[in-house]
Amino acid sequence: MSNLLENWEQKAKDKQKANKQFLQKLQTRRGKGVEKLLPELHDEAFSKIDCLECAGCCKSISPRFKAPDIKRISKHLGMKEATFIDTYLRIDKDEDYVVKSSPCPFLGEDNYCGIYDVRPGDCHNYPYTDSFDFFKRPNITYENSTICPAVYYVLERLKTEMKL
Repeated sequence: MSNLLENWEQKAKDKQKANKQFLQKLQTRRGKGVEKLLPELHDEAFSKIDCLECAGCCKSISPRFKAPDIKRISKHLGMKEATFIDTYLRIDKDEDYVVKSSPCPFLGEDNYCGIYDVRPGDCHNYPYTDSFDFFKRPNITYENSTICPAVYYVLERLKTEMKL
């Protein structure tokens, strides 16, 4: 298991098709205990991975900023909501507010988040490796496996556990 994270980015890219198929198969096993494995595998992954060494999520994807997020963050920054939106956000193809550019404007050079205590809900829940969302959105999960070592790790461990 110690080699699992070695060169994970390339392995994840190489296994994208297989991982997508695996996640689709897992959806058919819903309710058969698969989701019960996630909290333990999540904890196992994060005992080996330090997000501050990577910050791949903050460097390449944007969370959705929902109305409560915008209100909370703009207040924290001492900005009017409209100014916060104009300064940092745009509307994407799904009609969600997301950051205008990558990396996230709140990501520091040290990979610390400048708004960590008030970050959007999507950031708080990412990478969803301990929740049912991991299975609910297989396309996003397999894409996240190329961005986040924890997602890749949990996926690979699930394959070992489930033997699908």
